[in-house]
Amino acid sequence: MTIAERLAHFICETGSIPAEAEQSALKCVFDLLGAAIAGFGTPNAIAVRQIAGATWGAGPAPIWFAGGRLTPAGASFVNAACACALDLDDGHRAAAGHPGAAIIPAVFSMLDASVDAQRALIAIALGYEIGVRISAARDLKTIPTVNSGLWSGQAVAAAVGWMRRLSPRQIAHAIAIAGTTAPSQSATAYTRFRGNSVKEGIPWGAANGVLAVDLAQAGFTGPIDLLDDPTRFDPAVLLDRLGQGWQINNTYFKPYSCCRWLHAPVDALLALMAEHDIAAADIVGIETETFGRTLTLSNEIEPATLEGGQYSLPFCLGVAATRGALALLPMREGSLTDAAALQMAKRVTMTVRPEFDAMFPAAVPGAVRVTTASGVFDRTVLMPRGEPVNPMTWEDIDAKFLTIAAERIDVPTANGIRSAIAALRAGDIAPLQSILAAQCL
Repeated sequence: MTIAERLAHFICETGSIPAEAEQSALKCVFDLLGAAIAGFGTPNAIAVRQIAGATWGAGPAPIWFAGGRLTPAGASFVNAACACALDLDDGHRAAAGHPGAAIIPAVFSMLDASVDAQRALIAIALGYEIGVRISAARDLKTIPTVNSGLWSGQAVAAAVGWMRRLSPRQIAHAIAIAGTTAPSQSATAYTRFRGNSVKEGIPWGAANGVLAVDLAQAGFTGPIDLLDDPTRFDPAVLLDRLGQGWQINNTYFKPYSCCRWLHAPVDALLALMAEHDIAAADIVGIETETFGRTLTLSNEIEPATLEGGQYSLPFCLGVAATRGALALLPMREGSLTDAAALQMAKRVTMTVRPEFDAMFPAAVPGAVRVTTASGVFDRTVLMPRGEPVNPMTWEDIDAKFLTIAAERIDVPTANGIRSAIAALRAGDIAPLQSILAAQCL
């Protein structure tokens, strides 16, 4: 059998997941709903909803919190676009990317009366398992970008194929179709405009994964040996210990709406300011040490868009120093013209520390040196907040959700979503289905 077929057999043979993986999936769902609410009103999410009906057509799957319905592929695209708009969605170090923003919208686009809570959570865990393994197995010399759109469609094909009860052969072809037709992300290697709405191509991966399942179910085929070239994909990473240690348990969550590569310096800066009672007005300069990939970001001092801000270490440090952590939960349009934040961004310098380069992508460390009139203060953060070894708890995810919700939805709706998550934890998915389909934003 090809590797895709072996993965497909594992998917079809999975009838349950460990309790830890189920709890991880629940946590991923709750976190992603907060990210989607935060992203709902962004210009790119609004644009996506404006063209959704004409592009995708009406169907059974809800546009979250908007009251409309589209085809499953269309709803997956729209809801994924909201979920990843502000870079608040979850991620995985092994994948060097973001599984949840594609997988969870796609799985939820399949919900109907025949799908119970456990089946949805198993599908989500399977999507993470396959998607993370495919991404982690890639040789970054031959596949040079870590963008999530390149592999998230295959994760979706695995999850949705399992929900649809496709045969192993059909799922293998769905994975092959999704992988072959994934968005190319061709501009990533050279563009100066990382702050654009396409970003990592996650919505395209989500919709493409659903389409791949539709096609495979109808008899369409793909190159099912696409994972078999060892110069492109490490077979051991793809196949070893399948079902023995679930990848979803190693998901990280984000306290700030910016690229994960920037989180360690932000953590370090905020910790120094709190510990040494440093006011923004006291800061003369901020020196940062990071890994080389961070310097490939646009790092605009004065970004014109929220996406530009998400990929700028100087700007995010400027916002954090002058407005605090909550100004990045999420990032707001007003920060783009905040004179104090922009002035602070000009005081940031960036250099590469070789030992940090050696740690990437398994880790995303950073160090900060803050110079003030009264002294110099240093802090290194190897594992930013939200990593599995420095986790955000259920209570932290709840607090993150409430912070996001406070400016965007009324209290009864926010509490309704929290109650729906509690019901999902207890095995009842109906309340969540209801609130996702309601017009409340």
